[in-house]
Formats: sequence, structure tokens, C-alpha cells
Amino acid sequence: MPAVLVFGTTTASQAAPKPTESQLKKQLASLGKQVDRLIADYNATRVELAKAKTAEKDARDRLASTEGDYETAQREVGHLAAAQYQTSNAIVMPDPSGSAVLAQLQAEQVALIERFSQIREDRRKAADAAKAMTAQLTAKSAKVAEQRADAQKLIGQIKNKLDALIPLAPGRLANGSWAPELPGGADNITPRMRLMKSEVEKHFSLRYTVGCYRAEDSGEHPLGRACDFMMSSGGAMPTADMKAMGDDVAAWAIKNGPKLGVMYVIWRQRIYNLGSPGWRTMEDRGGTTANHYDHVHISMY
Repeated sequence: MPAVLVFGTTTASQAAPKPTESQLKKQLASLGKQVDRLIADYNATRVELAKAKTAEKDARDRLASTEGDYETAQREVGHLAAAQYQTSNAIVMPDPSGSAVLAQLQAEQVALIERFSQIREDRRKAADAAKAMTAQLTAKSAKVAEQRADAQKLIGQIKNKLDALIPLAPGRLANGSWAPELPGGADNITPRMRLMKSEVEKHFSLRYTVGCYRAEDSGEHPLGRACDFMMSSGGAMPTADMKAMGDDVAAWAIKNGPKLGVMYVIWRQRIYNLGSPGWRTMEDRGGTTANHYDHVHISMY
């Protein structure tokens, strides 16, 4: 009896379950380490490539110099051969030893040519090897860059999945606007602000304090609708990696703002109003903190 192949169909109930937040974060951490390794590998390869290109140029220069010496020696041998021919065919030979001297010089030049020929061959091989190494490292660099791009693409996809798990903030009305909220709790901030603060702390490894309610300030802080996510100790310019984190926090807040109820974001003397998209430069307020260079400010509806 012939074997029967049965092809099953996957129903919605049989579909693989969606990954949890903890699983996605674990994948993200693993990919982050992979990208770090690829970046290190890429940078090391670029250094090797620069050295290989220098070595190739040096090898080509040495080969060109040898080619010149070789051609000069060939011309000299040719001149000596012509002189010897003329001497050997002369009817009168005033100096019989002249022919022997020319023959000796020609023999020395022939030996010199042979030596130059070997040097030229060795240097040609070295130049070809350097060229091959350059090509190999160029290909490796391109491959590592491609792997890095693929890993970063996967990171982006996982981040999108994590963002999809972010809950819709409370108070969203049918027309897309947001119902007013009163601050409360020990931190004296609104529920939407509290959710935003919690999500930022969940998605980013913040190293500095987060300041929210301040009674003495104007704007959103005394209303419990704003938080400052510090990227350095107050008044100090952030390091390069903390500036990058600030960029990421600001971009993340803008991306997820419609779901969380973000009104505007301020970072590095620029403001982004979600109701009127796009970064706009703010007036100079005279200091690192006043110009929001050391913290990302997020205000909520």
C-alpha cells in the first residue's frame, strides 16, 4: 500500500503564541550584544583594510622602482653588447684587452639583470598578495556591514513589537482628543504621565533621575503633566552615549505619543509638537538645563 502524505493546515487556534514582553526583551538584549560584536568586528576590519591598502601602495611603489632599475640595467647591457660587437669586428685592435673588459662588464650587467629580475618577481608577488588581501578585507567589511544592517533591522522589528504591547493611555476620547486629568498619588502626576514615565523607564536603562512635579515652575510641571528625563547630572552636557540615549528617548516618545497622549517633547533646544509634527528650534534661554541639553522634557495632554 503506497504511503500517504498528509498536509495539515494551521488554524488561528493552532498559531504560535505571540512572544511576551520578557521574551522580546531577551531577544533584544541578545541582538544588541550581537550588534556590538559586529560593530567591533567591522571597526577592526576597517583598520586592517586601511593597513592593507597602505601595504599594497608601498608594494606597488617598490615594484615600480624595481621596474625602473631593471629597464636601466637592460639598456646598459645593450650598450655594452653593441660596444663589444664593434670592438670584436674592428680591423685594427689598438688595445686587445678592451674586448675582455667589455665582456667582463657585460657579464656583470647580465648578473645584475638577473638579480633585478628576481627582485622584480618577488615584489610583483608581494604586490599581488597585498592586492588580494585588500580585496579579501573589502569583501569581509561589506559582509560584516550587511550582517550588522540585518541585525539592526531585526532590532527595529522587535522594538516595534514591544511598542505594540504599550497600553493605550487612559482618557482617550472617540474624536481622538484626551479628557482632562487631575494629578494624584505620592508623585503628584496624572495617570497618563505616570504611564509614560513607567514605559520610558521600562524601555530604557536610565542612569539619572527623572523629575516631574514641581510646584514652583510654570508650564506643565505644576500640573503633573510633565517629566524631565535627565541624561546627565544637572547642568552638565551629556556624554556621547547619553546624548544618543536622549535622541532615542525623544524619538520613542514621538513615535508612541499618539497612543500615550504626548502633547510635546523638548530636547536640545528644540520642540516637537505632536499636533504639528516636526522639530522646531527654540529661543536661547541661556544655559544647558534651560535649553534642555541635559534632559528630555515630555509633556502630556
